[in-house]
Amino acid sequence: MPEATEVFADHRELLFSVVYNLLGSVADTEDVLQDTWLAWAGRAEAEDAAEIQNPRAYLVRIAVNAALARQAVISKRRETYVGPWLPEPLVADEPSGTEEAAERTEAVSMALLVVLETLTPLERAVFVLHEVFGYAHTEIAGILDRSPSAVRQLAHRAREHVHARRPRYQADPRVQREVTERFLTAALGGDLEGLLALLAPDVQLWTDGGGKARGTAALRPVHGRDDVARVIANTAGRHGGITRLDIRYRTVNGDPSALLFDEDAPFAVMVLDLAPEGDRIAGIYTVSNPDKLVHINDQPGERGHRD
Repeated sequence: MPEATEVFADHRELLFSVVYNLLGSVADTEDVLQDTWLAWAGRAEAEDAAEIQNPRAYLVRIAVNAALARQAVISKRRETYVGPWLPEPLVADEPSGTEEAAERTEAVSMALLVVLETLTPLERAVFVLHEVFGYAHTEIAGILDRSPSAVRQLAHRAREHVHARRPRYQADPRVQREVTERFLTAALGGDLEGLLALLAPDVQLWTDGGGKARGTAALRPVHGRDDVARVIANTAGRHGGITRLDIRYRTVNGDPSALLFDEDAPFAVMVLDLAPEGDRIAGIYTVSNPDKLVHINDQPGERGHRD
């Protein structure tokens, strides 16, 4: 058992990253990892069990299939969720330089996770394993107990679906940070003209309050520059207290983003998705549901400067 515990610990960060990208929820990911550990420990305790030649592949297979099995519970829960649902933000701690920390940062962007929500569970599993973690189709076939040809078909459908909704594009982190600062200055100040100058014509605003963040979350996504700017400016105007929020700049799901704090308590996480053509904002993702902010603390992170 000590050896089994050590092997599991060596692969835990990888398993966390894979499962989180499949589910978008830290709590569900931790539950799946607990199930994976129990299955792994039970296998290790069995006296007549043959030696596992590739523990990494074995653990990934257990974790992925446990995550797929949990999808029914998650789908049922979403049916009663109030307003748009966004993935739970993964906020990076200070860089540690460790390989384990690097594996966890492989969580895909908030914008891409939203697109992945429109795939079937199997399509999403194939896409994440192949596109994010580099597994070959033959390896994925073994994980999912499907034929390689079936996996290739799933991969083709998933890739076409994702790329049609989100073309491949990686924003310059410095530009993304600068645009985030400018956006927050305009948004928290209720500057309608400043917001209009930053937003792409087809921008979308997603606000996830889960029915628990009163007055700051719309019940459905908002589309179009004029409507998005008006909603943001009106929200700041109705809730003057939000202009006193403290800002921390951190990395969220791999992107430079902003954490808003009310004194020492996390108030919201805001992630911007930039349009490929430049520094205009194509997507705004704000998570203010307190249940999704419980893992966030007030440090570390660079403080924002407010005028």
